Amino acid sequence: MMIDITEDKPHFPYFFFFLLQDDSWEIWNSFRLLCEHHSQLSVALDVLNSLPSANSLGRWFGESVRAAIISTDCFLTNARGYPCLSKRHQKLVSGFFNHSIQIVLSGEPVHSLPRINSDLAANNNDNNVDGVQKHPLRPYLDYVGYLYQRMDPLPEQERFELGYRDFLQSPLQPLMDNLEAQTYETFEKDTMKYIQYQRAICKALQDRVPDDKASSVTTVLMVVGAGRGPLVRASLQAAEETGRKLKVYAVEKNPNAVVTLHSLVKLEGWENIVSIISSDMRYWDAPEKADILVSELLGSFGDNELSPECLDGAQRLLKDDGISIPSSYTSFIQPVTASKLYNDVKSHKDVAHFETAYVVKLHNIARLAPPQPVFTFIHPNRSTDKSNNRYTKLQFGVSSDTGSAMIHGFAGYFDAVLYKEVHLGIEPSTSTPNMFSWFPIFFPLRTPISLHPGSSLEVHFWRCCRPSKVWYEWSVTSPSSSPIHNTNGRSYWVGL
Repeated sequence: MMIDITEDKPHFPYFFFFLLQDDSWEIWNSFRLLCEHHSQLSVALDVLNSLPSANSLGRWFGESVRAAIISTDCFLTNARGYPCLSKRHQKLVSGFFNHSIQIVLSGEPVHSLPRINSDLAANNNDNNVDGVQKHPLRPYLDYVGYLYQRMDPLPEQERFELGYRDFLQSPLQPLMDNLEAQTYETFEKDTMKYIQYQRAICKALQDRVPDDKASSVTTVLMVVGAGRGPLVRASLQAAEETGRKLKVYAVEKNPNAVVTLHSLVKLEGWENIVSIISSDMRYWDAPEKADILVSELLGSFGDNELSPECLDGAQRLLKDDGISIPSSYTSFIQPVTASKLYNDVKSHKDVAHFETAYVVKLHNIARLAPPQPVFTFIHPNRSTDKSNNRYTKLQFGVSSDTGSAMIHGFAGYFDAVLYKEVHLGIEPSTSTPNMFSWFPIFFPLRTPISLHPGSSLEVHFWRCCRPSKVWYEWSVTSPSSSPIHNTNGRSYWVGL
């Protein structure tokens, strides 16, 4: 079969049909490679009554699947004589629904209607009820509709994030750029994040000041990067909850946010407790040192919004035995199949977009291996080596029952320890529920990597620092080698 797919043709999707069995992905991948990952290629899966492993099926959710054809042969018969699907088929169909994959029913009816309906059909001129001719596959359609209707509704957070699914965004640069009011407005609504911060501050206050000195000792707390004041509010609520006395310095460099901070302090009557400092935390000369230093400088990859550089600069404001909240954070990556994201990056037709990290609400992806830790930063940083340059080499193995897979890039996450057992993060296995301040980060590969069963993926990540900028570089060296992406920060960097 020869198909002419050229850029000057109308952009309609090309559908190709594959039996959903163990080697069908190999056939699809070979065809895709022949077509140079053309963005208009789409797949229709022919679902059989026998399914491959769950990991093998999972690969397809990162591909451009538009339809799933389910034959009547796949259906079982329930106790009432109606068609139904096995638990594994039900789970697969729910996955199709969740990824907006169209369900197509095919084949001849293999189930007889229960007798009551058969008699009704006979009395109404051979399956003509109330003058409406029923399709012979209607019982199967009704069952698929039933599966759709019984799905749990999306949580409010997921409904809010629907428009962001698989939409590539440039990460914020709050140190180099002043955030807009709308950005603050969005993040300040993340109740769960500030609940966790308040819990951490409560524990820190209780450890810092014993109960018998609660009324006599005043704790100095500095919120560095105070924004429009949600962490100030969380700190004061923690002080009230624990019965501790507090003196707060709210340090913020964004002049627009400082105006809002002044209004908040006046409105809440905090003038005798909160001092507002309009300054970059790295250069402010404080009149006294802090017992507790609180910040929310974390990005989707933990350190990608320059929390290490900011907190290292602000560490001189903290007492030698002082507490930093957060006390540590670790970044994570995992290899993913992400056909849509890859094609979106590819559409720009340049190297720079393949060397940029994106914030994205991941949805149409296949996670091929568990995440692994990349870089960890601890605060306060008592190390004699103050460099924030980092390098790590990681090896990922794909489960043997997955089969071959295509790696389009890496999903990145973080997990932070705020204080002791109180943590905050988006790493899937430990993610904080009902929190929306961070979407994962995505590091694309210029050329996708094919990974065969039994082989391992070796990836290298660098965090590079210069006086004016910080950037990441990444490369794959096994099973095949890729170029080092973003050499010397030529395409993507974060400004200091």
